[in-house]
Amino acid sequence: MSQGKNSYQTSRLVLLAMLWLTIFVLSVKIFAAWKTFSLTLLSQSLHTLIAGFSILLSLLAAIATDRPSGREIYGHGKKETAIAFLLAVFFGFACLHLLWMSGVQLISALQQETPQISVEVTLPLIQMLGVIVFTNLAFAILGSIEARILRNPSLRLNSQQLLKDAGLTFLVLGSFLGIWWGLIWVDLLLPFFLILLAVSSFRQTLLRQLPLMVEQVAIAPEVLAKIAYSTGAVSQCDRVQSRGIVGRFVYVQMHLVLYSEFADAAGSLAEEIEASIRERFGPVQITFFIDREDPEDEELD
Repeated sequence: MSQGKNSYQTSRLVLLAMLWLTIFVLSVKIFAAWKTFSLTLLSQSLHTLIAGFSILLSLLAAIATDRPSGREIYGHGKKETAIAFLLAVFFGFACLHLLWMSGVQLISALQQETPQISVEVTLPLIQMLGVIVFTNLAFAILGSIEARILRNPSLRLNSQQLLKDAGLTFLVLGSFLGIWWGLIWVDLLLPFFLILLAVSSFRQTLLRQLPLMVEQVAIAPEVLAKIAYSTGAVSQCDRVQSRGIVGRFVYVQMHLVLYSEFADAAGSLAEEIEASIRERFGPVQITFFIDREDPEDEELD
């Protein structure tokens, strides 16, 4: 019996749906920004990129258990870390370029007696942004519900990212309404705020994903096995692996063999072991693979 196998499959499906949604939304925003010449919408797209980056890292970590390389523990390898580094370089270049373009636009507007901007705000654009906000909110709420049911911190983190992206998209929607009503300074100043906020958000995302990028053993296997044996219901504990940063977040995986009389209490025993590990080492996420001891083996003992 595998405790957590179905939950991981569900988590992967939800993360995959989130990723495809984010890619689609990012494509629509970039296309709309190019058509309308809006630096505000283009700057906000950085936040959608960050959300997609976070979801991608979580998804790569979630599918690590399916790899044939023997790395069964939930987390990233060197390739994923290299991808994160390359994306960080691209993100830095994009932020600097957008800051330069926004500065040129602001200086040009200040030199005019009557500032003008080239953003083309239309009703279809406003309607499209409204649909994007609603869709992001729906997926964020769905992800939060699934995260609570599955006790999955990755889903919770990425749901928060989608919720934040929806809020900032709503802010851009408000700025477009302001432009429609003649408040052109909103579009001139808002890109600076969005870019600086994106830098802070990207840094926070990297820090939150950092435990996934740490490959060394987080907790000694014998210590985790001792906690499992202390319940008195475990006859064998092996294939114990852990990765992450103690105190920040640790992913644990272990195989348990229970005495036959405790087979019906497998769920409660798993919760008891997880609670003991969490109390001692802080935030953890554990996958249990639980089997029942063969009664014939018990008789031989």
